Amino acid sequence: MGPDPNRPGTDPAAKSRRTARRRGRPKPLRREVPLRRSLLLRLLAVSVIVSVCSVAATAYVVVRMTAVAIREEQGQALADDAKAYDALLGYAARHPDWSDVRGTVAALARRTGHRIVLTVRGQPRPVADSDPEPGVPFRPPAKPTAVIDPLAVNPDLLPRAAGDRIDPRAAGPFLLPRDERDDLDALAGRLKTCVERRTGVDVRIEREPSGRPRLLPAGVSATSACPAAALAEPTSTERKALAVLNTLVATCLTHRGESAVALSLDAGGRPVAEGRGADRPQVSSCVASSRAEQLAPYVAPAAQLYVASPGRAATTFFALSPANKARIAGGAALVLLVTVAVTVLAGIRLVRPLRALTAAVQRLAEGDASAQVRVTGGDEIGRLSVAFNSMAGRRAELEQLRKAMVSDVAHELRTPLSNIRGWLEAAEDGVVDNDGNLLASVLEEALLLQHIIDDLRDLAAADAGELRLWKVPVQVADVLAQTANAHRADADAAGVTLTVTADDRTLVDADPVRLRQMAGNLVSNAIRHTPRGGTVTLHSQAADGTVRIDVVDTGAGIAPDELPHVFDRFWRAEKSRSRQTGGSGLGLSIVRKLAETHGGTVTARSTPGVGSVFRLTLPLLPETGDDG
Repeated sequence: MGPDPNRPGTDPAAKSRRTARRRGRPKPLRREVPLRRSLLLRLLAVSVIVSVCSVAATAYVVVRMTAVAIREEQGQALADDAKAYDALLGYAARHPDWSDVRGTVAALARRTGHRIVLTVRGQPRPVADSDPEPGVPFRPPAKPTAVIDPLAVNPDLLPRAAGDRIDPRAAGPFLLPRDERDDLDALAGRLKTCVERRTGVDVRIEREPSGRPRLLPAGVSATSACPAAALAEPTSTERKALAVLNTLVATCLTHRGESAVALSLDAGGRPVAEGRGADRPQVSSCVASSRAEQLAPYVAPAAQLYVASPGRAATTFFALSPANKARIAGGAALVLLVTVAVTVLAGIRLVRPLRALTAAVQRLAEGDASAQVRVTGGDEIGRLSVAFNSMAGRRAELEQLRKAMVSDVAHELRTPLSNIRGWLEAAEDGVVDNDGNLLASVLEEALLLQHIIDDLRDLAAADAGELRLWKVPVQVADVLAQTANAHRADADAAGVTLTVTADDRTLVDADPVRLRQMAGNLVSNAIRHTPRGGTVTLHSQAADGTVRIDVVDTGAGIAPDELPHVFDRFWRAEKSRSRQTGGSGLGLSIVRKLAETHGGTVTARSTPGVGSVFRLTLPLLPETGDDG
């Protein structure tokens, strides 16, 4: 079977239509976006990042401020405890009991802002309480803040304590009476004047806990040639106390099997061991224990110190000091900055493709059929961009096909209308006789025009899905026989032999009218393109659950590059739009649409110079035999 000469040729409209059909269709989109590319995951990631940054920054600020507040609180508490400890230790070193300590405790409480309680073991009531609760006895905690004992100083609270842990303010029997102190003060004054006159160095007088004056800087009097030895000479009170201490130390050393040492007073009036073996550990231990034994009657007994914060209304765990306010403001600004930065970056990445898509949509609305948008990812926006590009491309293709279709329809309708008008004008002008031949020519053109309109209507109904089918079981062999009989006269007139070889056992569920229309279009097309002396054969066979209806001709055939377009509307292999073989140019397009409506297909294969085979494949009824 050869090409249909009634189909349009290679005019610009037909070329544009074929070009549009050759354009690659976009690949179908997958139904779901992978989670790793999902826009939801990106938004969730942004939220998580902002939340993590906020929580981390808040936690950092809170931890830092809490640590600073705790350190400050602990430092202040230790400082307050140390102040109270030092003050009460000094009181105990200078007093034999705690009878007059209430004033000292009250002053300390006012200065530190804490409640200070002092208790002595064996006494049921505190010896001093800065804030007692009426009618509620004080219940001390399990562990006191500190133990006030001038003979066993805590070096953590009083780092300047001596190695023997005896408070240096505990003078005991070494405390000078007023007369001796006055004599030493007068001597120290004269010595100060002498030293300053001879050395030019400013000298000051410092008083030791025992009441003995001392010149500072230390050693300046020894280099001035002034009589400094008199100031260092022990007084009567000191000699008596030193003698008692030497006896106690000698007894201690004797009990330990050690040789005795002599004690003397240093420049500050403190006892020190001299001579051989003075640096022995046993000597230091005996000196310390003997001093404690000698000083015990002169100092207050050991007491327990309790320091507690007074009752107050609940407040925040840290004070909103200017530094803390600055830290809060800095942390909030950092969190805000990170949040804004992350949000802006995420927003830009999300908005940029949306703006591009909006611009492309606007261009498309303004008539720019080439509007496309660049696909930047595989998320939902990327899929939307791909869908838009597909839609825009399909729209451009359909628009091009529509224009080509309108051009083809206008040309196909213009030809019979021009012929009818020409015959009528010729009859009106007397060029041709107004007889039966004229009427026959006009009627032929009108029938062709009606044929084109009917074919266009069928295609439009099929395209819109409104083509109704009245399906019944149909014997394929009967349909082919009817089709051959209907076209036998045309075949005889064309000198073409028309034969039918059909399996009379094949049934299909089809609309018999539309099935005859499909077979008739294929047969008429084959007859038109088969030269005189050729043959056209109708053949049917059941195979693989389908029935195959082949229309085989011995025409000129179709070129391979033209074969994919034989089912296009108004397509012709001719280079002109002549109607030498008749037809509307829509027959094969109608066959394809009707086949698809029946759930089947139509295909074509051809060998130039040998002929063509058009195969119509339809579903076979289940009860029909299959010849394979």
